[in-house]
Amino acid sequence: MLQLTKESFEREAVESDKPVIVDFWAEWCGPCRIIAPVFEKLSSEYKKKLKFAKVDISKNQDLAEKYGVRAIPCLVVFNKGKEAGRIIGSLQEDKLKAKIDGILKSI
Repeated sequence: MLQLTKESFEREAVESDKPVIVDFWAEWCGPCRIIAPVFEKLSSEYKKKLKFAKVDISKNQDLAEKYGVRAIPCLVVFNKGKEAGRIIGSLQEDKLKAKIDGILKSI
């Protein structure tokens, strides 16, 4: 799982040749801790279609501001440098997969 920072974000998320889903989260966020194992599990299931990464907003507030993250957990899918979709809140695995699949179909 990629841990992105201000220094690596552009290269790994925006300039990626593969769509990237970025989990904007924080250690103090209960729902973030709930969704983390699901996000981790899905990262192996979607390995061929989607790159998974995380941004700790406590350490990277500038990235959260830049991308308009106002509530966490916030999963943002980037494709070819642009936001392709956003999922806010902690979802059960089947609902999260359905939302990710919907975003991937629209790309």
